[in-house]
Amino acid sequence: MTLAAPLNLLRQARARFTQREIATHVGKDIKTVRRWEKGETPCPSMLEPALRDLLQQGARATSGAAGDAQFRFIDLFAGIGGIRMGFEAHGGDCVFTSEWNDFSTKTYRENYPGGGEPALIGDIVAFPAEEVPSHDVLLGGFPCQPFSIAGVSKKNALGRPHGFECTTQGTLFFDVARIIAAKRPAAFLLENVKNLLSHDKGRTFDVILQTLRDELGYEVHYRVIDGQHFTPQHRERIIIVGFRGETGFSWDDLRLPEQGPRLGSILHRTDGSEPVLPWDHDRFFDHTAQRVQPKYTLTPNLWTYLQNYAAKHRAAGNGFGFGMAYPDSVTRTLSARYHKDGSEILVYQGEALRPRRLTPRECARLMGFPDTFRIPVSDTQAYRQFGNSVVMPVMREVARIMLPHVQTLLAEETRYGSKQALSLYA
Repeated sequence: MTLAAPLNLLRQARARFTQREIATHVGKDIKTVRRWEKGETPCPSMLEPALRDLLQQGARATSGAAGDAQFRFIDLFAGIGGIRMGFEAHGGDCVFTSEWNDFSTKTYRENYPGGGEPALIGDIVAFPAEEVPSHDVLLGGFPCQPFSIAGVSKKNALGRPHGFECTTQGTLFFDVARIIAAKRPAAFLLENVKNLLSHDKGRTFDVILQTLRDELGYEVHYRVIDGQHFTPQHRERIIIVGFRGETGFSWDDLRLPEQGPRLGSILHRTDGSEPVLPWDHDRFFDHTAQRVQPKYTLTPNLWTYLQNYAAKHRAAGNGFGFGMAYPDSVTRTLSARYHKDGSEILVYQGEALRPRRLTPRECARLMGFPDTFRIPVSDTQAYRQFGNSVVMPVMREVARIMLPHVQTLLAEETRYGSKQALSLYA
C-alpha cells in the first residue's frame, strides 16, 4: 500500500534528520513528531511544503559535502540570493557571498543555511580581491553609479594607455572588475536595470564593455530580457555574460515562452487550496476565513488620494497613476518603493471593495521564488527586497545556456594548463 504523501515525506526525512531536527523545522514538539511516525496520529497534509523543504536542504548539504558540484561560483551584491538560486538549480556551489544590507543578509542566511555555506561578508569595497576564493563563475547584480568619462576621453585623445582602475574607480563596478582581474573566473554574469544601456547617453555602458572586453579580455554578450516570459510581471533587465575564452554562446539558445503566466497564478487562493506554510502561518493569508489578511486592503484615505492623484495627472495629459491588476493581467514592474502605497500593482477586489496590495508572499511568487522561500523580515523590508531582486527563473534559464560553455572552458584549462595571465597594459 502506498503511504500518504506527508507520512512518506516524514519517513524520508527521518533517514537524514533526527526527530528533534524535524520538530524544530516544522514548528512542532518532538512528541508530536514521534506520534506521527508511529501512526498514532496522522501527519497533516499542511506540512508537505515544510518536509519537502527540509529534504531539499538535506540534499544540498549532502551534495556540498560530497564535492559533487559541477562548478563553483561567488555571489556579489547578493541581495536575497535570486541569482544564486538560479545557478544552484544547475549544480553550482556557492563559495563566497557579499551583501552589505543587514536586512537582506538576514533573509539570505535564513534561506541558504548549512551545506558548506561560506562566511557571508558585508561590503565588498574593502575586501581584498586576493582573499576571494577561486571560482568558476562570478555573479553580481551590481548597482549602477556614475562613471568618470572625462579622464578616459582625455587619455584617448593623447594616445595614452589606461586601465579600468582609472576609468571606474569609485564605482561598485570597479570591485567587480578588480575581482575578475585577480581571480580570472571562466565566466561571469552581471545584471542591471535596462536603463544602464542609455545612462549618460550610452557612455556608461561603453566604459563597462571596454573594461570587460578590452581591459580584462573577456568575450562579452548582453541582452535585455523581460521577466514576463516566466512570471506575470513586465520587468526588463539587462544581462551581461562573459567568458574567459572564445565560445559558441548565443542568446538564441534561450527558451522564452511566448505566453507567460498571468497574475491569477500567483495570488492567494480563496477556494480552500491555498497551501499552509508553517513559516508563514496566517501572516499573509487567513486560512480560517479563506481570505487575504485585511491589512493589505488600501485604507479609504489612501485609495481616495491615489484616485485624485491619477485624475490630476490625466487632466494634465500625463500617464501617471496607479496600476490596477486583474487575474488575467501582467503587472507593472515591482519596485523597492512598493511598501509606500503599492500604487504600481493594485489587486482588483471587485466594485464593492477597495483594491489591495500584493502580500509579500505574492511578491515572492511574482519574482519566481518558490513557496519554500522564507520571509523573516517585516513587510516593509520584504517589499524592498523583492522590489530590488531578480526574476529568479530568468537567471535559471541564462545559467542553463551558460553552463555548457563554462564546462568547455574548464575542460580546456585542465588540458592545457593554468588560466591565461592578465596583462592590463600589454
